[in-house]
Amino acid sequence: MNKKPIFFLIPVLALLLATGCQDAAAPTIKDYENLPTYVEQGINVVVEIPAGTNHKIEFDKEKKEFVVDQRNGKDRIIDFLPYPGNYGFIPSTYMDPAIGGDGDALDVLVIGESLPTGTVLVVKPIAMLMLLDEGEEDTKIIAVPADPKLRVMKADDFQDFSITYDGAKHIIENWFLYYDGLGTAEFKGWKDGHNAMKEIEKWAVNTDSDASGAGN
Repeated sequence: MNKKPIFFLIPVLALLLATGCQDAAAPTIKDYENLPTYVEQGINVVVEIPAGTNHKIEFDKEKKEFVVDQRNGKDRIIDFLPYPGNYGFIPSTYMDPAIGGDGDALDVLVIGESLPTGTVLVVKPIAMLMLLDEGEEDTKIIAVPADPKLRVMKADDFQDFSITYDGAKHIIENWFLYYDGLGTAEFKGWKDGHNAMKEIEKWAVNTDSDASGAGN
């Protein structure tokens, strides 16, 4: 019998815990933002917005649940093409405003088939997209699943991504430039997986790492 990868069980587990169907010794809800940044196979990612979704979902750290972002008192639904990958954050990272961050965890886009909100997945960063969003620095880590069997593109590094999948690279770049309206974002450039790992290390709350070579 085929077994599904363990990360598919995590959203289901979180749902059961949140609705009171948990074991008495279990925590009440998954503490997503405090998961380790680094694991032996690569970098942890928490999926907020599944690929192909237009609702801008985010993890509310106070409520400890995933909610649709609000703009002007209404659910924020992207008035553009849906997300081109699974969008979320790298846990245990904090972009400190005192040194140029936006006060949130580091954003990541995982290229692959759609994964449910709340999925925790180990990834390999292969690129970093640098933008200015309304004048503020806005960095997007671009990653693929660490397990090659889960990848939909065979890109293993920035060179593969830039040469073999140049079209996908341009789609991702243009999506982030236009999804929130013309002129809200400015393109500042691309960097490779090594620089993406350095960016993660810069903002990681816990820098102990068994995956410092990932993304090279």
